[in-house]
Amino acid sequence: MTEPSNTRKRKYRSDGVSPTWAKRTIEGPGIWATCVKGKEKGTVGELYDLFESLAADMWPVEGSARDRDGASDPADEEEEGEVDLETQVANEVAALKRPKVEKRFANCLTNTQCVIFISCKPPVDPVKLVLQHIKNVHETGVTRTKYTHRLTPVSGTCLANLPELHSLCRRTVAEYCARRQNYNDNDNNNSGGDTSPQTRKYKIELRIRNHNSLTRMEIIQEVAGCMPEGYVVDLDEPEVFVLVEVFKSTFGMSIVEDYYRFQKL
Repeated sequence: MTEPSNTRKRKYRSDGVSPTWAKRTIEGPGIWATCVKGKEKGTVGELYDLFESLAADMWPVEGSARDRDGASDPADEEEEGEVDLETQVANEVAALKRPKVEKRFANCLTNTQCVIFISCKPPVDPVKLVLQHIKNVHETGVTRTKYTHRLTPVSGTCLANLPELHSLCRRTVAEYCARRQNYNDNDNNNSGGDTSPQTRKYKIELRIRNHNSLTRMEIIQEVAGCMPEGYVVDLDEPEVFVLVEVFKSTFGMSIVEDYYRFQKL
């Protein structure tokens, strides 16, 4: 008779991430997070709860409120009398046929302690999500997290090579400029102000982890070359911050404002 094995199948990897529900690759827009060493699993859980709560208010799922309003209360049914069997079966079948709500956040494997990446699916905007969280923290003083150290949103990711980097930079800058132009147009229409282009000061905030293919200067020069006309480098008093994260073979970036005012996110 064989002795029972004392070894149990590990549910989580050494970095606290479960292979059963984590994505194998880092992709798409998302949020980088650093955390306390050894608390990666707890960090993922608290970030899921935090992001889902924020996203539910910022991007409500269509039909969720209607379903809640239309749902019957079991207590009311008991007061009205027993529901016949056919009605119960019909309700259960309808519940099974109801489309499942797609998860808007997914943890991606980093295989690195203290480093986590949560990818975001549309319509979630990681920049708006993190800024809203930081604003809530400033207003209430409540962080709602225990192990998380830093949150850095990226509007997109790609392979860390110059052609892919250039393409992502162009797209990210174009999207930011389009949003900025819409904001300026609305502001000028309301105030009747000057519509002439203005010079804006920017700074590139670059962080590199576990990557040695591209140098810091190569990345900075490539990103700076994608900035539009009228944007000038100012390391002392920038108005716009280009956040660049390079982790292993993944490059990610976003463009934010009020970076220093919110204590670097």
